[in-house]
Amino acid sequence: MPAAARTEGTWRTGLNTPVRWAGAATGLAANALVTFSPEPVVDLLYAFPVFSLCVMAGVFAADVIARPRPRWLRAAEVTPRRIRDYAPRSLTAALAAQAVALLALLIVAATTASADSDGRPGRALSVTCPAGTHLLSPWPGPYYAWPALGGLALGTVACALLLRRVTVRSGDDDQRRINARAAVGAWGVLVSAPLFAVSSAMAVGVLGVPCGGAMNDVALAGLAISALISAPTAGHCLGVLLLPQAYLKARP
Repeated sequence: MPAAARTEGTWRTGLNTPVRWAGAATGLAANALVTFSPEPVVDLLYAFPVFSLCVMAGVFAADVIARPRPRWLRAAEVTPRRIRDYAPRSLTAALAAQAVALLALLIVAATTASADSDGRPGRALSVTCPAGTHLLSPWPGPYYAWPALGGLALGTVACALLLRRVTVRSGDDDQRRINARAAVGAWGVLVSAPLFAVSSAMAVGVLGVPCGGAMNDVALAGLAISALISAPTAGHCLGVLLLPQAYLKARP
């Protein structure tokens, strides 16, 4: 390859990280400047998908910039490229399990939710004890679940499409792995952060049940485990999406 081509390729690839960071900065700015809901909790649930989608847009832009221009003849590869060859398998599997857990918790919370003391539906948990009925809020019922569910659905589709593009693009394998890890990291923040929020809110609600028994203890232990796992996972995903090249030599 001519020297001019190598220089251009290096320059274009070097813009990958700043463009990706610009996507993250755009997501933070959008959340800081735009109020998606007057309630802070709901606004936070909207903030996670907004941030992740902005990062995915940055990864897409970085992929477009880093893609070499078709000026020279290139030999086609015989072996087909697959998404699983570039996405971090262990992290993707862990995030898929957490996405299922998030969906299950939201379904449970939605089916058990009731109106709060002001009569607003889907915002509290009604518990009947021998001493009377207690309303525990906030509870991640339908009112709080829709932002998380919508973000999960939209982010999953966007991540899948982005991984598909990154996989089939022309270029080197290292760059594909970097962009694929960044895309999975962005999706991971969208999954793990809401899971931590939902698990914590449900744990606080269960903890406030005055007539709790063994089933409450089991539920509380499961929710605590979910929160303790999802919190460091979200932090790890944040590192992966900002500096995916640092994990390039890590085990898949």
